[in-house]
Amino acid sequence: RSPPPAALPLLPPLPAATGPAVDPLRLARPVDRSPADPMTACALMTVTSERGPSAPPMGIKVPVFSKKCSQTGVTLTRYMMEIARANPELEELESVFAAIQTAVKTISKLVRRSSVDGTAGYVEGGNINVQGEEQKKLDVISNDVIKLALEFTGKMGVLASEEEDTPVEVDNTLDESYGMGAAEAAGGRYVTVFDPLDGSSNVDAGIPVGTIFGIFEETECELPDSIFDGVTQLDESKMSCLRSTLKCGTSLVASGYALYSSATHLVFTIGAGVNGFTFDHSIGEFILTQPDMKLPPRGKIYSVNDANRRKWDEPMKVWMDRLADGTNRGGNEYTSRYIGSMVGDVHRTLCYGGVFAYPADTKNTNGKLRLLYEAAPMAYLIEQAGGRATTGMARIMDIPPRDVHQRVPCVLGGADEIAELEELYCEMAGEELKASQLARLHLRDELC
Repeated sequence: RSPPPAALPLLPPLPAATGPAVDPLRLARPVDRSPADPMTACALMTVTSERGPSAPPMGIKVPVFSKKCSQTGVTLTRYMMEIARANPELEELESVFAAIQTAVKTISKLVRRSSVDGTAGYVEGGNINVQGEEQKKLDVISNDVIKLALEFTGKMGVLASEEEDTPVEVDNTLDESYGMGAAEAAGGRYVTVFDPLDGSSNVDAGIPVGTIFGIFEETECELPDSIFDGVTQLDESKMSCLRSTLKCGTSLVASGYALYSSATHLVFTIGAGVNGFTFDHSIGEFILTQPDMKLPPRGKIYSVNDANRRKWDEPMKVWMDRLADGTNRGGNEYTSRYIGSMVGDVHRTLCYGGVFAYPADTKNTNGKLRLLYEAAPMAYLIEQAGGRATTGMARIMDIPPRDVHQRVPCVLGGADEIAELEELYCEMAGEELKASQLARLHLRDELC
């Protein structure tokens, strides 16, 4: 495995309103659009949140299966063929999802056999990724599996991963024996961002883990030129990769996750609802088992690390207390269920309703989940299922990433549950807290 590229130069961080200083943001300078008073800030937040779930792309047709085999049901292969037939403009996604399901099957096998095959545990020599986290062997292997599967499609322009320091440009050069020129080997249409093995710290204990992915269409000049002011150590190729990658969640074409647990599940959206597939080992195919998944406005389960409660923002504390004791608007007493693996916790939330949260706290003022390849893809999925996703006051889908590995607070749940949380932030948050929430929306107009 080739060594990671040199780290990008540091730029000044955004001013932190509360708590310790945030990590330096390396790719953009903040634009000062702070409102004159906290009420204006609150109103601005509410506007971004009330945009609601992302509407399906104009003209997308959902597959209709008038017939199906009684032995196989609707396979993912057939589902994507029907998507391509009904929507010719999405034809290239068929091969992308073929690559994703091949990678997911491979990682499922690797996770299942990790203790037997000796791939459990940490990389020898203590390999550290760009997050400063010690890598598990399966982190490295899973990253390579997904990268190669997607590269082989010929449809990728750029790939960005939790395990890579910077986005990687994909070389789609064809073999000379094909007899095709450079034009036929032009850059791919899509950009894929992914966390190859979410929750990998749990894998040695047999706890569910997963893969998260998001797919954008590659477009030029997504970033304003001013974002590179003062940066001298980026060549044109790296700038091009960043222009293609640092996009708001509203630009996602598709997103989803794979869950490696008692069964292997693949759940995704292409912007027209959410569908869940389960891997059938007997025929080697993913089968549609949860069509048109929906998240109810309210549930009865909350999923959060309660040990951090004393460090949360006050509105978050009050909201969680109300969920637990039944004084919330729904009048339900919630129960706590927490795995500590985002994919596992979100999957349960999507199946049974309720909320998942990894909020900001005094130790991690920006939360711990990465915006580009964890929070935004999951937010897109949750919104497509009828739910909402927020940082507390700002809609996650509206936040422009300034860095591939930027972190954000993340709360996902039913529409009514999230609305109640955002109202508490507007009512209770002080001026500094509101300003820090609003700061995450800097550069939105230029990027989105």
